[in-house]
Amino acid sequence: MKIRNVKRRLTLHFTYQMLLLFVFVLLMLFTIVLVFVQLLVNEDMKQRFPFGSLDVIMMETDVTQQKAIVPKRWVDQLAEQHYWLQVVNSHGDVIYEANTPEDVPQAYTTGELLVIQQTKRYGPYEVMISLDESVPNMVLFMLGYVNDRSVEVQSIYAQYARDGVLREESAEQLNEELTKSRHTLQIIDGNGQVQQSVGVPMERERYAPLELITMEKMKGDFPTIVSVHADRETNTFWVLHQSKRGGYVKQPFMKEVIISASFIGGAILIATLAFSIYHGYRYGRPLLLFIDWFARLGRGQYEETLSAKDQKRVYRKNGKLRRKYKLYKEVIDGFREMTLRLHAAEQDRIRLEKTREEWMTGISHDLRTPLSSIQGYGHLLESGQYSFTEEELKEMGGTIRDKSDYMIDLIQDFSLAFQLKNKQVPFEVKPIELQEFVRRIVLNYVNDMTMEGTTFQFENEDEEKRIRVLANDKWFARMLDNVIMNAVKHNPEGTTVTVSVAVSGSFAVLTVGDDGIGMDGETLLNLFERYYRGTNTEEKNGAGLGMSIAKSIVLAHNGTIEAKSDEGRGTTIVISLPLL
Repeated sequence: MKIRNVKRRLTLHFTYQMLLLFVFVLLMLFTIVLVFVQLLVNEDMKQRFPFGSLDVIMMETDVTQQKAIVPKRWVDQLAEQHYWLQVVNSHGDVIYEANTPEDVPQAYTTGELLVIQQTKRYGPYEVMISLDESVPNMVLFMLGYVNDRSVEVQSIYAQYARDGVLREESAEQLNEELTKSRHTLQIIDGNGQVQQSVGVPMERERYAPLELITMEKMKGDFPTIVSVHADRETNTFWVLHQSKRGGYVKQPFMKEVIISASFIGGAILIATLAFSIYHGYRYGRPLLLFIDWFARLGRGQYEETLSAKDQKRVYRKNGKLRRKYKLYKEVIDGFREMTLRLHAAEQDRIRLEKTREEWMTGISHDLRTPLSSIQGYGHLLESGQYSFTEEELKEMGGTIRDKSDYMIDLIQDFSLAFQLKNKQVPFEVKPIELQEFVRRIVLNYVNDMTMEGTTFQFENEDEEKRIRVLANDKWFARMLDNVIMNAVKHNPEGTTVTVSVAVSGSFAVLTVGDDGIGMDGETLLNLFERYYRGTNTEEKNGAGLGMSIAKSIVLAHNGTIEAKSDEGRGTTIVISLPLL
């Protein structure tokens, strides 16, 4: 059922994402079409400006019978190009004007508007008109300008022409004037062939039949503005090329629509990405968790069901599953139970294997020598080939007893080490005063007649302060005995063993140091390992169970133990225990 629910949800969310992407694509296509239309409109306006601009101005203007609102960009554009604009209502009153000269009226009669419609002029101004029928009672848009270019070419013709061509005596003067104003005058015949050219040099020798008409109509496509005066008597034409004083500035056609569509499309895209990331994170992260889980199981890492980082991701502080993992609750619980079982089985196997190896290695190593001695004396006694005195028999019996005692002690130590390792030893702690406890143990060694070859010292670095720790007095004494005896057994006579007690931070520090022969790096590294070299009743250099037991006891007291040594410079054992 859970897997079916996951499949249904994933299918539903995938459908939502595809729908959002489809809407986004449609909006982007719509926006691209609008941008393309805007480019076409601007290009057309550039070619036909200002003739095509009046219809666009009328379309973008908000009009009532009493008021008209023209976009500011059009007002600035017309002012730059020296055009004026008026909007006239059905009563002949001007309800809006921009850049209007003083000689243009604020109201028109019926006759004046008819004359303007027929002549396309009002006084010295050429006027373009367009009737807006989309508003009640209609309004009239009028765009006027002074065609000073036509006046200028006619003035040049009247001043400098003779028989349809330029007078030779005036050519130099006109050339200077036109060059200064960056204009060019070309006189052509009826076939378009250039007869004369003055002003700014122009590489043109002939005009095609429709070229001049195109230049006048499509001003935006050419670098100059053309004005033509025709001399019908001589069939010559004076063509004046004037440098542009400004050009058409591209207008943001349907700007609001394009911006809105782009904004909505961007919002949908962001929503789609967020939707995809969210659900990918929601449904993908648990799958990644399971993959990582499988990888750890494959590597045999059963001890860590979930890493600490994964624990925070999967569970809240109160121990409950987070929402995005609830769908996989049964799967997670099943994985956890399986991993715990595998981990327990693996630990049991490792523990049993290691215990078996330790038993085999330890017993075979540590019992071989005493058993060899007992076996040898047994063969001698059994053979009957030798006669032994009463004193020799006592000596042989004492040796057999010593070896047997050693073997019993060894087996007891091994059992203790195994129990400590598996935390099977009853372990009750109570507060003890560390200085007095250690001092009494050291005093026992000082008074031991069998230890006359070794000097023992006790140092209390802070006599005024009582150092108290939680410890089990029986096992703590066993630990300290093992450490001191290790220093005695593995050093020659004349060695001094110094035991000191101090405080470092929140820990009590117990130090057992000697000035003996020290140990090499390999021995130091394996000092606390069981059966590193093995021990027997004859050898004094073996590192057997004593230091391993000492370490287990220290760890049971939540402390630490470490060894420092250099060959020929003695050994120091440092034990740290938490202060009470």
